[in-house]
Amino acid sequence: MTDHRPLVPLPKPGGAYSTRVSFSSLRRVLVHSLSWALLIGLAALLQEGCRKAPITARNQLIYISEEKEMELGISAFREILKQARLSTNPHLTELVNRVGHRIAKVANKPEYHWEFVVIEDDDTVNAFALPGGKVAIYTGILQYTQTEAGLATVMAHEIAHALQRHGAERYSRGILEQIGQLGMLAGAAAGGINPQAAVGAMSAYGVGVALPNSRAQESEADFIGLQLMAKAGYDPREAIAFWERMSGCPRKMIGKFCFRSNAAIPEFLSTHPSDVTRINQLEAWIPRVLPLYESQKARNEREHRPQSRLSTSAS
Repeated sequence: MTDHRPLVPLPKPGGAYSTRVSFSSLRRVLVHSLSWALLIGLAALLQEGCRKAPITARNQLIYISEEKEMELGISAFREILKQARLSTNPHLTELVNRVGHRIAKVANKPEYHWEFVVIEDDDTVNAFALPGGKVAIYTGILQYTQTEAGLATVMAHEIAHALQRHGAERYSRGILEQIGQLGMLAGAAAGGINPQAAVGAMSAYGVGVALPNSRAQESEADFIGLQLMAKAGYDPREAIAFWERMSGCPRKMIGKFCFRSNAAIPEFLSTHPSDVTRINQLEAWIPRVLPLYESQKARNEREHRPQSRLSTSAS
């Protein structure tokens, strides 16, 4: 006689089994599956986006093509110009264009369509360079540049950010951070991680990873900026004077007898190197880039040297 009883007892109405337990178990399985899917996707992104930075060969993670990055940069520049008040000072505009084109000439980016503008805003101490060669100088920073070489320091630094694709790198890091946050929150939803602990871990992740990378980008832009200004024929030693003016202190007094308002912020929590760190780095790099400046200076002198005339009179 065949036994038709089920191998697993079916739940009886009011028995020990309940649909709540089944749904809870199903939710746990689904959330764990989502967490694994996020981890697999994160690993694939890490592998796909790994590349070396131009010039310095620093490891980068970038998931956006340079063509798309340039398209976004040009679009953003056009939007900024719609709202900005451009300077009508012909001398200032000519100066910024002259310095900009000298630096662009040695930047080795033929695909960039360089454009330099001056934005009339004395309260904004800033400058930027967007992918595609779109560069803007705010009049507020001119009180610190003071000289043509000081202006070259700023412009070369900002152009270095664009050349090294730092914006695309930060954009890509934001994608990774969002995936990481989703994974942590999924783990919290599954009951494996305390939600408050997950939020705390995400905050720690932001301080421990994102900010130091930003400081690395700033230092990289400082180094490449020195190279660019030296190749363009500007004395890289003038960068020290500019950053001293920006700090508001003579070199030997920074952090001792005079402070900026943000001096109390620990460097590891800042997105920029401290004034002392930055100037120390620049001083260490200058001997490496000074030959570039001396070479360009000698070339300029040869090009502008008056040509001696050969006598054509008959003997």
